[in-house]
Amino acid sequence: MGKHMTKKMKTNRPLVLASVMLGMFLAAIEATIVATAMPSIAADLGGFSLYSWVFSAYLLTNAATVLIFGKLSDIFGRKPIFVTGIFIFLTGSTLSGFSSSMEMLIVCRFVQGVGAGALMPIATTIIGDIYSKEERAKIQGYLSSVWGISAVTGPLLGGLFVEALSWRYVFWMNIPLGVLAMIGIVFFLHENIDKKERSIDFLGSIWIMIAITSLMFILVEGGVGIAWNSAPMYCLVGFAAGGFLLFYFQERRAKDPMMPFEIWKYRIIGFANLASLTAGMILIGVSSYLPAFVQGVMGYSPTVAGFTLTTMSIGWPLAAVAGGRLLLVIGYRSTSILGCSSLIIGGIVFFMLSPENGPVWAATGSFFIGIGMGLTNTSFIVGIQNAVGWETRGIATAANMFMRTVGSALGAALLGGLLNSQIQHYIVTNGYGDRVSVDTANNLLDPGQNMSLPDDIQSVLQAGLTTGLHAVYTGLLVLAVISLLLVLFLPKKKQE
Repeated sequence: MGKHMTKKMKTNRPLVLASVMLGMFLAAIEATIVATAMPSIAADLGGFSLYSWVFSAYLLTNAATVLIFGKLSDIFGRKPIFVTGIFIFLTGSTLSGFSSSMEMLIVCRFVQGVGAGALMPIATTIIGDIYSKEERAKIQGYLSSVWGISAVTGPLLGGLFVEALSWRYVFWMNIPLGVLAMIGIVFFLHENIDKKERSIDFLGSIWIMIAITSLMFILVEGGVGIAWNSAPMYCLVGFAAGGFLLFYFQERRAKDPMMPFEIWKYRIIGFANLASLTAGMILIGVSSYLPAFVQGVMGYSPTVAGFTLTTMSIGWPLAAVAGGRLLLVIGYRSTSILGCSSLIIGGIVFFMLSPENGPVWAATGSFFIGIGMGLTNTSFIVGIQNAVGWETRGIATAANMFMRTVGSALGAALLGGLLNSQIQHYIVTNGYGDRVSVDTANNLLDPGQNMSLPDDIQSVLQAGLTTGLHAVYTGLLVLAVISLLLVLFLPKKKQE
């Protein structure tokens, strides 16, 4: 009987791998599929000024919980935490599909982001647990392919759902996939948990969440919804500064800090993390606002808008595979410099983007950004993991993911705020302040409503959206240049 039981409790690695990849696919596809559907969602629910919050909400709770879930999985085991993460994610997805307003959608995206915080790091950890060091390199290739597949299928599925069914299916398609992933992990992953006494840094998570949320409100609403020189703005600045200070002191004294500051003493980790922050901003700037440009300014369909994002997703996995080979030949510093140069080329293409250029031009910029992301992402992770020992490798990798996610959350807010204030400024300058608002830009994203707009308002809104998005792409180019400058400080040898 005992023999039979031990046999039954053996982990079925291929099925666990498939379940983990499904779970990762859910979190990975979320970015591109929602970005493609967003113009239609904004046209249906209204609230264009809240556009960037749909991304920021998801990314914020994702960033705030990713390190905590990593810690919890060390204490309670991977299985219960991964399954809980999928359950929370699916709850957020289901409710997102039933949203009747932009505000409700944003709240549901907060819930979804909490679940996603468990999916990515724990998926990687499960693979580390069940495969040997020699096998991991090959398996890591499978996991990278999930990003590639999700990035290619996301925009296409998003476009198809929007045109053939409804944007709501973009969220509901997660349900069958998530249930399959949960079943696979529950029945086929068996782990012997070595109970460890570990403290969890919940306070650190609360302070960083308060700080980043306040900062995001400042960036999105500053000068548009909240006047710069007003009491609410001063309160937000106080909350942001206080949150960051309290986070810093909490991390210094916590027994098991969420962000151990000693890992930052390695030059490679410090500069790679800062460059990941700016790269995260660039990534969200492209994936959030390119569909709005292709649909709202160029007047193309959601499927065409999806295609312009797909090229980024093709460039990314290709460059990630090439980056792995390049690292061995020219080292991670040179590979990172190549990656940042590609980001700058993509930034220049977007900077020159105009309504007359057409979707192929937009897709080209997207492709170069993808190559830059693939090269930098691979070289940063390998460089960081080589710089530290086994006992801090997990948290060092998670810290890099955390910085990229925070970058995306701040980028969505910063670039969203820039877009809103530019459109507002353009409308007021041209004397239409009493007739239209930033939210009227929703109408550009819906072909039916677009046709019913008076010609003069339509052209003012299109010109406003064009100048606003041009400001966003100028911001992307500046961020790409900053990324290159940061990478130049990476050490030539990994020990520094």
